[in-house]
Amino acid sequence: MSESTIRCGVVLHPAGHTRSPAMHNAAYRALGLDASYLAYDVRPEDLAEAMLKFRAQGIKQLAVSIPHKEAMMALIDEVEPVGRAIGAINTVTRIGDRLVGTNTDWIGAIRALEREGPVYGLRERGCEVVVLNRTLARAEILVAELGATSAGRLTDLAELAPAIVVNTTSVGLNEMVSPVPADSLPTDGVVLDAVYAPERTQLLTDAENRGARTIGGKWMLVYQAVEQLRLWTAELDNPPSDEDLANVVDVMAGAFDDAG
Repeated sequence: MSESTIRCGVVLHPAGHTRSPAMHNAAYRALGLDASYLAYDVRPEDLAEAMLKFRAQGIKQLAVSIPHKEAMMALIDEVEPVGRAIGAINTVTRIGDRLVGTNTDWIGAIRALEREGPVYGLRERGCEVVVLNRTLARAEILVAELGATSAGRLTDLAELAPAIVVNTTSVGLNEMVSPVPADSLPTDGVVLDAVYAPERTQLLTDAENRGARTIGGKWMLVYQAVEQLRLWTAELDNPPSDEDLANVVDVMAGAFDDAG
């Protein structure tokens, strides 16, 4: 790296499972950007101090992963409305001298679902969204924050018979367990798991056995990362075009596979 190299990265704990550096650095090379992306393993109790250092170092963008997505909101200058609505952010971008937070996970989920052919946009495209949680009270809080249709318990999944099921928890990360019983999954429709390791999670395996179409967390990660890239490069004198960004989807996907 030189003094002019733009610095980006991901802050998380622990850092062992992330493939983001491989994906973003591959995209930077493909686009001819003088930028570098690193993983920063930061414990929750050290996050505030780490953010002071990142500010001083002039870091351009931080992806925010587990367990910092909620705590980060209090440590930056501004949180965009979408981040406020979701109640968590996964991206902090330096705009001028301010650190601005937003959430690109929802964009990643929508674009991953769109790969299946029909255009699924969840609430943004007119779908009814039901939030399920182990506890009804937590689900109701999320419904109020997100503007979803209704709330329920995980045990309600079978009765709902949804066309789309999206797992947004970390259940199943690096272990073959599912957040829901196999027999509660739909026999048709689409199941998206935000977890990307292992590639075929227990949830996706169960869904496939039930006859549903499945989408792994890889594509959600790739598409939200492309949106992150668009955010910070938008301020460049010659930012990547929409076509350029579309082309790095496959670059990032290939780097994801190679880093596995």
